Amino acid sequence: MPTYTHRCPVCGEFDQIRPMSAAGRDASCPDCGSSSSRAFGAPALRGVDPGLRRALDASGASADTPQVVSSVPGRSRRATPVTRDPRHARLPRP
Repeated sequence: MPTYTHRCPVCGEFDQIRPMSAAGRDASCPDCGSSSSRAFGAPALRGVDPGLRRALDASGASADTPQVVSSVPGRSRRATPVTRDPRHARLPRP
């Protein structure tokens, strides 16, 4: 079952494990018993792979101000070398 965060107007936030069918209902505070509404926050991404975390951060940072590139990354401007080896002429062409 998922864990939902609720905000009590008197005591503050608390977590409660509930079935998904009861996600929208108010919960009673475990300390004072008053009715508490559900609090929405960012998803827990602590267990994400560091490479994926960097990609998500870069994607979020470039959403408003994308980086401008002047060339295709990973390609050099040098021409592809031409070989004179006769064995290479027999290789299949793409």
